[in-house]
Amino acid sequence: MSEIHIIIVTYNAMKWAERCFNSLRQSSVPVKCFVIDNGSTDGTQEYIKTNFPEVDLTQSESNLGFGKANNIGIEKAYKDGAEFFYLMNQDAWLYEDSMEKLLEVYINHPNQDEIGIISPIHIDGTEKHLDIFLDQYIAKNYEKTRMISDLYFQTLKSYYEVWFVNAAHWLLPRKTIETIGGFNPYFFHYGEDDEYVNRVHFHQKKVLLAPGSRAVHDGVQLIRKIDLKKYPDLRIETNIMNPAIPNGLELEKKYLKQGMIKNLMTGKMNMYKELSQKNKKISEDEKKLTDFRNRVSQKGTTFLNLS
Repeated sequence: MSEIHIIIVTYNAMKWAERCFNSLRQSSVPVKCFVIDNGSTDGTQEYIKTNFPEVDLTQSESNLGFGKANNIGIEKAYKDGAEFFYLMNQDAWLYEDSMEKLLEVYINHPNQDEIGIISPIHIDGTEKHLDIFLDQYIAKNYEKTRMISDLYFQTLKSYYEVWFVNAAHWLLPRKTIETIGGFNPYFFHYGEDDEYVNRVHFHQKKVLLAPGSRAVHDGVQLIRKIDLKKYPDLRIETNIMNPAIPNGLELEKKYLKQGMIKNLMTGKMNMYKELSQKNKKISEDEKKLTDFRNRVSQKGTTFLNLS
């Protein structure tokens, strides 16, 4: 079977490091792991070097964020000849056959060129429930996939097409990297996988969920887990840069101004100020947002340095 190049971004990962990296050693499919450490201060770097010397570790002096750090790993894996890239969170681990089952979906798929991302089933850290976000993603696709119905009647298919699944566990074929590229550097943490999936769909590739494969994501089981005081809400910017939305910039500026007027007239000054600040930021970043939108509209290894 093909060797899988696994890319993990770490930042103070000691809580999960042993289980995460030990699971790679147990994989029935051979793997090669690239870790990009975002300046951990809890001993993560030393622990990996001492206990998992087979890992290719890149140490960053500062926190580059999830997307930029992953791009470094993707670049290294690509130059190493990777045919499959597996993006995996630090708070995650595999089962022995996780990779084997994902590869089976790829190998048996009637049109491999249309595959953008294949994801296993994400299980939470208790290993007794689905990750709460996966529940949400499956439910949102109920009309198309009928996966819940198939599960009830025990007629599960080998894969289901979904609109989105988060990047805690992503298998990317080489052609995905060569068509979509890497993560958008506009995003530091949160939102970068949403933006990437928008590009996957725009370039006519699919996101597949493989129920025969499972892997653990020991993430916070709260739908509204993002602290917006710490991380900005970039959904508007994501829409602006989505090449599938015609005139995204003009539309979002229009909606912002309408919202400002509505909240001003109804006396909701806090919301008015919030929208005003967002409108100001969009105006300041307009050139950058337009440039990024133009770049992601083109096929190629966008945001990656593969020379």
